[in-house]
Amino acid sequence: MSLHYDLFVLGAGSGGVATARASAALGARVGIAEVDRMGGTCVNRGCVPKKLYVYAAQYAEGLRTAHTFGWTGSTAEFDWNRLKENVFSEVDRLNGVYRTLLHRSGVTIYEGRAGFTGSRTVRVGDQTITADRFMVATGSHPFIPEIEGADLGITSDEAFHLARLPRSIAIIGGGYIATEFASIFNSLGVATTLLTRGHDLLRGFDDDLRSHLHREMQNKGIHIRCSTSIVNAGKTAGGLKLHCDQCEDLETDLLMFATGRRPNSADFGLELAGVELNERGAIIVDELQQTSVPWIFAVGDVTDRLNLTPVAIREGRGFAETQYGAGESKMDYRNVPTAVFSSPPVATVGLTENEARQRYRQIDIYRTRFRPMKYTLGSNEEKTLMKLVVDSESDRILGVHMVGLDAAEIIQGFAVALQAGATKKTFDRTVGIHPTSAEEFVTLREKAAPDSGLKI
Repeated sequence: MSLHYDLFVLGAGSGGVATARASAALGARVGIAEVDRMGGTCVNRGCVPKKLYVYAAQYAEGLRTAHTFGWTGSTAEFDWNRLKENVFSEVDRLNGVYRTLLHRSGVTIYEGRAGFTGSRTVRVGDQTITADRFMVATGSHPFIPEIEGADLGITSDEAFHLARLPRSIAIIGGGYIATEFASIFNSLGVATTLLTRGHDLLRGFDDDLRSHLHREMQNKGIHIRCSTSIVNAGKTAGGLKLHCDQCEDLETDLLMFATGRRPNSADFGLELAGVELNERGAIIVDELQQTSVPWIFAVGDVTDRLNLTPVAIREGRGFAETQYGAGESKMDYRNVPTAVFSSPPVATVGLTENEARQRYRQIDIYRTRFRPMKYTLGSNEEKTLMKLVVDSESDRILGVHMVGLDAAEIIQGFAVALQAGATKKTFDRTVGIHPTSAEEFVTLREKAAPDSGLKI
């Protein structure tokens, strides 16, 4: 039996669900297929469980300093299995929420892998489906480098489900996932080593943020080895041994790869449909999400552009507005805020200092580094870094960057300011809320001297 839809969506992650619901709300008859659980990586193996594990780690740090605020009592005990059970109970709830939202929107759900059999047909199980338009929102998967013994390691997918906490862990990578999991495990008492090929953490972020985070993570006891790669991994009587090309060999209980992600573009019949991919396997799309086939579109990680959940959602909604709504709606990739939930957390919006220097004739830098009020009692020496990048000629704020407590919550508000074209004078005229860390952004008055960036 053949079924026909106005739109058929491959993948029920954040981008796919947003596309389906927004299109259905505008009158389209929509079907969606998912081979796994509703919500995709973000709900099941990414943002949601990761952030809940981050909260668990923050409790651990808070308990260690609670006595400075007058709290005394017996030492708290951490139950890894209880955390897992509670986190994935919430994940199960969200799966149900996603399913309910799709049903309420009138979207037909197919459970199984959808694959193109031609440019206008897909097959899910024993059903053949045609559509006027197709949306590919199949996400991405962890990438593991081809080294001897790689099969002995895990990825972030498995890290949430460990039977028990290891005594030690070696994490390969220096990006979002690597720094976040290093912080989680370290705070929960696991001896943590982070190894990265880069000269520092978080490639692509502002250099001051990278240096500051590196220093603070080291101060918390995380061992960081930069400019090195793992040659091979092997079993020992007590665990694993890693051989490095630029550092001493390392013995560890657990090896985790956080070496990036790759688009889920294989095994969906994209070649049969004539969809063009780039050298990394990402679907090539234009500014309206259209692929090389006019009636096939793609959003989210499978396009490998700006791989963030809110971006995939915005791309999907923009597609719906363009195809079924009042008119053309394009995703604006400028000034997209992002956060890394490391310890301390990082958040940023706009241009880095290096990017600004390449694009503008003259820029001004405003920077402050201080110990937040929460840590003034006791021995916690963690510092917060805040930084503004300003175009000297127009006075417009080009970038807002932060490492420290509540960075993500604070930067979200300043992202609105950047989107609205705020200037340094706008910031100067804004009254701060006292006492907060956020007020520092509107009280910065002294320009940083040239070449005064932070160093490790």
